Amino acid sequence: VLQDLLSRGTAKTFNAVTVDSDTSTSDTLLIFATGKAARRGAPAITDPKDARLGTFRRALGKVLKSLALQVVRDGEGARKQVEVTVTGAKSARSAKRIALSIANSPLVKTAVAGEDANWGRVVMAVGKAGEPADRDRLSIWFGDNRLAHEGERDPGYSEAATSAYMKRDDIRIRADIGIGRGKATVWTCDLTKEYVAINGDYRS
Repeated sequence: VLQDLLSRGTAKTFNAVTVDSDTSTSDTLLIFATGKAARRGAPAITDPKDARLGTFRRALGKVLKSLALQVVRDGEGARKQVEVTVTGAKSARSAKRIALSIANSPLVKTAVAGEDANWGRVVMAVGKAGEPADRDRLSIWFGDNRLAHEGERDPGYSEAATSAYMKRDDIRIRADIGIGRGKATVWTCDLTKEYVAINGDYRS
C-alpha cells in the first residue's frame, strides 16, 4: 500500500521536476512505515483504495511536492523557479512530454534567466517534443500574460506587463496545444552563467 502511494505521488512530483534533464546514479527516494500506529491498536490498511487513506495521501503529496521543488530551487546557479503547464494536448502522457521538452530546453531556460519572455522558444520546444500539435491552435502564456493566441502574437500583448512579470523569482509558463484534453505540470529552474561556471570547474 505504501509503495503504491509513493509511486503515484512521485509521478506528479519528483518525476515532474528537472534541473538540466540529467539524473544522478545516487538519486534515491525512500519512505518507511514504522508500525507505531499498529502498536497502538490501529487496524491495518491493506487496500490502496481504503477510504481512510485520503488524508494521508494528501499530506504525503504535499510533502513530496515540497521536497521536489526544493531540488529545483537548489539547482546549480538557479535564480528562478519555473512552472510549466501544458493543456489541450492529445493525452496526459503527451502533455507531460511536451512540458518536459519546454522545461529542459536550454533556450527557454536561458531566456528566463535573461528575463525575456521569448515565446518563440516555447513554440520550438513544443515542436521538438515529437507529440501531436497544431501551430495554428497554439496559445502561450507567461503568468497571466497571453503572448500568443492561435499561433500568432496576441493582439492584447503588453510588453511592459510581461517584462515586469519576468523579473519575478517564480515564473509560470503555460502552453495550450488546442487539440485535446490532456494536461500536465512540471517544474524546472533557469539556466545561468553560474551553472556553466560550477559545472565547468568541477573535477571528479
